[in-house]
Amino acid sequence: MNVLVAGVGNVLRSDDGFGVEVARRLMDRPQPAGVEVVETGIAGIQLVQDLMQGFDAAIVIDTVDRGRPPGTVMVIEPDVIDVELLDHNEKYDLLADMHMATPERSLMLARALGVLPDRLLMVGCQPVDVESPAIGLSDEVAGAVDPAINEVERCIRTFLDEAPEGGSR
Repeated sequence: MNVLVAGVGNVLRSDDGFGVEVARRLMDRPQPAGVEVVETGIAGIQLVQDLMQGFDAAIVIDTVDRGRPPGTVMVIEPDVIDVELLDHNEKYDLLADMHMATPERSLMLARALGVLPDRLLMVGCQPVDVESPAIGLSDEVAGAVDPAINEVERCIRTFLDEAPEGGSR
């Protein structure tokens, strides 16, 4: 079982740097065999390129606005749009500019390319502010980093425990 753990976000926009911070902290910790932790920042196409290496499962870490109290950590099964079901204009609107790639757009492209793993989770945190230019997380979101690390590690263990005998692919 090969698992990609990807932290995304913009460290110059306060809480939007949450996924990057969690990934950086995870990179400093030993990981089980087959687990690769990356920090893609705002480079959505990098997430797609990482997935092209072939993974059985993926965990994306990011801020997620679900109207919860700031600092709330959530494990979400993202619903990735199948671009084959969209008309030409909708495809163009969603995927034409991958410089503006959100994790959702990156995951759509990965699905369209056939590199999105069947096992996909997002570990998200409700932000205080992801728009204002600022370096550093709000206190609420900074306090969610360790709980998010625990959730990511729990998700990794679950994926590894569910792996069929003999590993991957």
